[in-house]
Amino acid sequence: MLAVIDTNVFVGACLGIGAANAVVAACLNGQYTPLMSAALFAEYEDVLQRATLFEGCRLSTTERDELLDIFMSHCSWTRVYYLWRPNLPDEGDNHLIELAVAGGASHVVTKNLRDLQRMELRFPGLHILLPEDFLKELP
Repeated sequence: MLAVIDTNVFVGACLGIGAANAVVAACLNGQYTPLMSAALFAEYEDVLQRATLFEGCRLSTTERDELLDIFMSHCSWTRVYYLWRPNLPDEGDNHLIELAVAGGASHVVTKNLRDLQRMELRFPGLHILLPEDFLKELP
């Protein structure tokens, strides 16, 4: 199973939030393969450097970087060609859908259902799910 893991889910895993943590653990256990692109990787790196976001976090900056490195070793790097726009309310989220379509993912896992489910351009077979719901679909 191929999936795109939104930055908010990876951040949730770093913060120890149950379902987000379990989604990243499932990747590390080989239950699915996450897709990665240049845009998503840049977003992960940017967000992980926001010190105020991680105040009181159980993981240090070094540990978060190590987790990202380990997660990346399980990812399938995917080239995205911007030939279509899902036209999401937040332009900054379009890259997630484009990555999913370019890589043939069946799922986008996010905590931002409201915006991602409101795309004008639809892709049959692509499911936008909360981490809790994605876990129910894993083998």
